[in-house]
Amino acid sequence: MAAAKATLTDSLSFCLAQLTAAAGEGLGGGKDPAANETPLGRALLALRTRHIKAAGGIERFRARGGLRPLLALLRRAAAAAPAPACAGPGSAPSSAASAASAGPSASPSPSPASPAVAPASPSPPVRLRKTLDLALSILANCCTEGACRAEVRRLGGILSLVTILQCVKTDSIQNRTARALGNLAMEPESCGEIHSAGAVPLLVESLTACQDSQCLQSVVRALRNLADSPQHRLALAQQGAVRPLAELLAAAPDPALTSALVRALLELSRGCSRACAEQLSLGGGLGPLVSLASHPKRLVRETTILILANLCAQGLVRPALGNAGGVEVLLGELRQRRGPSGASPASQQPLVRAVCLLCREAINRARLRDAGGLELLMGLLQDPRASAWHPRVVAALVGFLYDTGALGRLQALGLVPLLAGQLCGDTGEEEEEGREAASWDFPEERTPERAEAGGFRSLRSWLISEGYAGDISPDWSPEHCPLPEPTDPVPTTPGKTSLRTPCTLRTLGRSPAAPAAAEEPWGREGPALLLLSRFSQAPDPSGALVTGPALCGLLAYVTGAPGPPSPRALRILARLTCNPACLEAFVRSYGAALLRAWLVLGISPEDWPAPRARPVRRNQHRELGEMLLQNLTVQAESPFGVGALTHLLLSGSTEDRVACALTLPFICRKPALWRRLLLDQGGLRLFLTALTRPAPHPLFLFFAADSLFCLQGLVSPTMSPAFPAAVPMDADRPPLCLYEPLLGPTPTPAPDLYFLLDSGLQLPALRAASAAASPFFRALLSGSFAEAQMDLVPLRGLSPSAAWPILHHLHGCRGCGAALGPVPPAGQSLLGSEAEEALEAAGRFLLPGLEEELEEAVGRIHLGPDGTPESVGEVFRLGRPRLAAHCARWTLGPERCPRKRALALVGLVEAAGEEAGPLTEALLAVVMGVESGGKSPSLDG
Repeated sequence: MAAAKATLTDSLSFCLAQLTAAAGEGLGGGKDPAANETPLGRALLALRTRHIKAAGGIERFRARGGLRPLLALLRRAAAAAPAPACAGPGSAPSSAASAASAGPSASPSPSPASPAVAPASPSPPVRLRKTLDLALSILANCCTEGACRAEVRRLGGILSLVTILQCVKTDSIQNRTARALGNLAMEPESCGEIHSAGAVPLLVESLTACQDSQCLQSVVRALRNLADSPQHRLALAQQGAVRPLAELLAAAPDPALTSALVRALLELSRGCSRACAEQLSLGGGLGPLVSLASHPKRLVRETTILILANLCAQGLVRPALGNAGGVEVLLGELRQRRGPSGASPASQQPLVRAVCLLCREAINRARLRDAGGLELLMGLLQDPRASAWHPRVVAALVGFLYDTGALGRLQALGLVPLLAGQLCGDTGEEEEEGREAASWDFPEERTPERAEAGGFRSLRSWLISEGYAGDISPDWSPEHCPLPEPTDPVPTTPGKTSLRTPCTLRTLGRSPAAPAAAEEPWGREGPALLLLSRFSQAPDPSGALVTGPALCGLLAYVTGAPGPPSPRALRILARLTCNPACLEAFVRSYGAALLRAWLVLGISPEDWPAPRARPVRRNQHRELGEMLLQNLTVQAESPFGVGALTHLLLSGSTEDRVACALTLPFICRKPALWRRLLLDQGGLRLFLTALTRPAPHPLFLFFAADSLFCLQGLVSPTMSPAFPAAVPMDADRPPLCLYEPLLGPTPTPAPDLYFLLDSGLQLPALRAASAAASPFFRALLSGSFAEAQMDLVPLRGLSPSAAWPILHHLHGCRGCGAALGPVPPAGQSLLGSEAEEALEAAGRFLLPGLEEELEEAVGRIHLGPDGTPESVGEVFRLGRPRLAAHCARWTLGPERCPRKRALALVGLVEAAGEEAGPLTEALLAVVMGVESGGKSPSLDG
């Protein structure tokens, strides 16, 4: 087959020459442009269909200088086109055309106002229109590459395109011009010049005038690309670009145009401005958008949902959006994305923000509650992966502050412990929202725009509009909010107000209806505290707030806040301790013991057993703790409290009875009451027997040691010395050793007996003295046994160190120091030691005095003033009743710090194992002062 015949248009040089010739003909040259239309048309067609579309064709066209004559041709063609019959306001077709013909040096004149729709202008001649169509198509294709966009901008091509858009109202030319502008707008520099050239009003006019779908899609795309920055999006909205888009969307266009419209609206609604929201609502776009949220095409569906989420930033449109069904749509989408096969957390962020903003209007809160939104928000709070959104979610839940049904549901879902955990969690602050995001329940509100510090600025106007914060002057800022609940009395004790008074008080600016008010800090914990305060005002808040997690969260905030804690947290604690309905809950949850440990003693769960560094304001915390415990004491000693505690101790479960017995020393000061409950009704013995069972609370043994110490103070206000000296072994002059003379080279008197040890060592002794010291040795040495006739009597199972104190004791030594010999130094184990062997031998040889002396020696070495809590358990493991009493006395001694006291009790419990009897009796004896000679009360009620 013969090759196709080559034509002139196959040459790029020929086409460029034709283009240059047509562009170079002046308007007064005397040549009819139509005379060259046929060769020019063939050249333009070849450029568009072959040269530009070839690989690297656009770059070759630009490198050969084709853009300059192409733009010049467009200027000549635009100048030759008939002007519109009527120009809209702000438009100047003749001046724009002359400016375009002047070349790239002419400066564009922006059109600030949107022109009205002009009557249809006369159509240009067919050949001229064809020339414009081909030239604009070539230019639009070239502008898909960055180098060409830069050169078109340098040559002033943007103004030429705007002139064509203004002067030639043919749909095909408008389509190609909008396409070229849309391609140019892909770069920020070109986008700014297009805005400055006044193209936006002309594009908006095309939206209302054009009927062709392809043309509308090109215009919509151009507007979308022009919305590349917040400033440009605001300019587009202010020039009326959003309403025509919404009206087109409401007209149910074809699928391609629908896709283009939602993509454009998504760009225009980013950081949604008031103008954008108003126009979209007035254009009837809310209903169609909600309907498109269920579109079968995924791109359209997801884009539409993001538009709805963006619109929620404007309070004025949120009620209408809820009426159109937007609340259910956004909740359903967020629920789906949070499902097992849902999207990433980043894709959930705009939906979370939108749902939280919807909580600012009462009508939308009702819809959200009915659609299961509360459960969804609680799921977000319970998800550690969503911790960055927790402050926003908590702030949104403040909207339900006075919705009793919603609060009940939130409480049942476990909101309170989550809020308590938020108080000290490091989750950052809520992102700021504009003033337009405030609740639209009171649209007449207009607050002055001024700088405000803090992370909850948007919450300010919302709290005012919802009536939560009262009338606040313009000087309000999130760090300082008015003191709420002015009528709620808080019992105080004299001189204990340092934590209850805000550290910084100042006077608010006066508003016409409100006097100056004191302020208190409002930080990121403000919304959580506001909700907790609302829960605490219930008739019986014990089920929600008087629990371990809630109390730990509040106390951790009060003691761990970097600055002074919010007075609202202190009022919550005071309100709970003053409520009689919370008394039993404080007892059951060990709340009273926790208040004393955390605030008065400075030991939190994180400080046990190892201490942890934290801010120290011990004096202030101690005052607060004593005030709260005094409040509980008032409740416990009231007739209602006495009945409640008696019922709890007599009829409660075993766990409740133990908790009641442990708590009583902290909140009961009346001797008749605590004696009846703890002694007569057996509460103390029940409490002590529970020490060896599994601990019901992480700090149970710490609480127990503190409770026993307090009870000991109630029973015996004057404590006895920790170690009464039975034998003055540490006197200035130790007693004379009576056994030592027998050990010299010339013993006096001469020994008449030797004891033979297993090691072969022979120890001298006097038969008469040994027989008189012990019934065992009397029978052994003076009776009918063979040893009575022997001069060398074997003592089996006895080491030299263990035998040494026995021989001294047999010969009358008391306190000579021999008993200290077998006792190992402090810190070494006593089990299996020579001290244990000596104690066992003293018991075997019926030497009770020696037993007591050895026990005193063990106590002085291991339980002295320098003893450690670890030694207490070691001594207790010897199983000696007197040593057990020594251990209990050391543990509850007034000179011990709370931590050592508790650690010693832990050691005692571990040493006791499952045998609680010896430990119980030892602690009972010490607490009740039996060893000091006091009369033991009845404990078996």
